[in-house]
Amino acid sequence: MKNAHHLKSIGITVSNVEFERQPIADHANQLAANVQQNLKRSLEGLGVDILVGSAKLVGPHSIKYNLPGRVDVGGEVTAKDIMLATGSVPFVPPGIPIDGKTVFTSDHALKLDWIPKWIAIIGSGYIGLEFSDVYTALGSEVTFIEAMDKLMPGFDSEIAKLAQRVLVNPRHIDWHTGVLATKVTPGVPGVKPVVIELTDVKTKEKIDEIEVDACLVATGRAPYTHGLNLGAVGVETDRRGFVPVNDKMQVLDSKGKTVPHLYCIGDANGKYMLAHAASAQGISAVENMCGREHVLDHNTVPAACFTHPEVSFVGTTEEQARDTAQKHGYGDKVAVVKTSFKANSKALAEKESDGMAKMIYRKDTGDILGVHIFGLHAADLIHEASNAMATHQRVQDIKFNVHAHPTLSEVLDELFKQAHLEKLDRPDAKPAAAQKMPQEARV
Repeated sequence: MKNAHHLKSIGITVSNVEFERQPIADHANQLAANVQQNLKRSLEGLGVDILVGSAKLVGPHSIKYNLPGRVDVGGEVTAKDIMLATGSVPFVPPGIPIDGKTVFTSDHALKLDWIPKWIAIIGSGYIGLEFSDVYTALGSEVTFIEAMDKLMPGFDSEIAKLAQRVLVNPRHIDWHTGVLATKVTPGVPGVKPVVIELTDVKTKEKIDEIEVDACLVATGRAPYTHGLNLGAVGVETDRRGFVPVNDKMQVLDSKGKTVPHLYCIGDANGKYMLAHAASAQGISAVENMCGREHVLDHNTVPAACFTHPEVSFVGTTEEQARDTAQKHGYGDKVAVVKTSFKANSKALAEKESDGMAKMIYRKDTGDILGVHIFGLHAADLIHEASNAMATHQRVQDIKFNVHAHPTLSEVLDELFKQAHLEKLDRPDAKPAAAQKMPQEARV
């Protein structure tokens, strides 16, 4: 429907644009099933044996598994190396009963069983913001309930302010910040509202009570590590349930020593709870299993929020970078450059020019500390920056790169070219293209 308004702005009229809830829900469910089936086929094609069931450790090289309700499935399996990759489940704070209908998590919301007229979303991070994007597009009114004193607390402050101006303020969204949902009473769809008690984070006093049609709990995720029988190998999870690991993804026992041949990746270890981070950790773990030492730099792993437009970032926020710099004595060396999507021809042509990008870097060394993007296809654009950081490229190494015109990639090009450096490590160095060619190489 938003596309219909967008097309009208460039002279194309589409009439009678409507949506049907069930086909949308069916598409989402089928997409998940297709991805799962394709991954299964890929594993089978690689010769991987897939054993279905619940598993637990019984020794350094052994696991037992079974399938509840099936006596014909299960057994004990041994292996040289074992990798734990049990993932996570939605985290639900105390005092919030989940009924799956009027009070639910992101797992339930993906099924889109119904569309509430008014929905409260507890948490305004990635998950909450993405679902607010979906629900407002389908006509729902949204109320954010956020424990921190501002929306999108994990984002760079400047990016969060712009994102709020574009993704929140113009839409049917209101919010309560600095409060906790200390009690939630489920309702009945179309009959009885959900009642949410709001308590001030600082004073711990009840300050309000709201009634909505539904409540989505988007307060993050918790590791799914219960029942692994980690004690069989001398391992204890931390208080939040994460499995302790070192930089090589090797599991650590209760004394902080590595457990030989046991690894843990993904949400279960809590290092960076993103799917692609888990994949990178898995690759790193296998490299280490094979004797090829490898350490993943999590600071160079990009993150994205799939709203319209998107948010993405890699590295530190400006606030974090300046705090770190002050502590380590180079506070005056942190610099920031910014550019707007309104200066990008492709964004202007598509009438999608809301957005900005910023880069935080050290002007004395050229080290890139962080890049943040809000705008059209931000989730795709961030990889030029994250890969530059992962391969230890500095501003002076990439600022002379050429980007095709007109493309959105020029947003990053503008950032790199704007960066001012106090000096280069080699003051006499010139860009490769500017170096004098030998006489015999000239034509």
